[in-house]
Amino acid sequence: MNVPAELKYTKDHEWLKIEGSNGFIGITDYAQGELGDVVFVDIDPDLSELVKGESFGTIEAVKTVSDLYAPVSGKVIEVNSKLQDEPQLVNSDPYGEGWLIKIELTDKAQADELLGSESYKEQIS
Repeated sequence: MNVPAELKYTKDHEWLKIEGSNGFIGITDYAQGELGDVVFVDIDPDLSELVKGESFGTIEAVKTVSDLYAPVSGKVIEVNSKLQDEPQLVNSDPYGEGWLIKIELTDKAQADELLGSESYKEQIS
């Protein structure tokens, strides 16, 4: 199970990668494995803001549909448009090309409340 040490994690299996004042959000390798083959990612392209803990879209797999929850609050900079045509990127590269959304963090301290890689590994084991 791939759990990169530089990322932060939620109990709902989203990850956050911080780059300066921005953050990338996606779902974990564990989550994509549990979902199975992802067939559709539904995030409103006009979404302008994320609120920590609130749903910002859904991810649909062959077996199920799951809500996506914001690990932190922020202003939406970009929704990964590649996922419209290639939702399977979430399966093949969950920490790279399969990212979901890029935000400008409104409160970087919120990231301190997330799980580190070791704590996340304990949760999924």
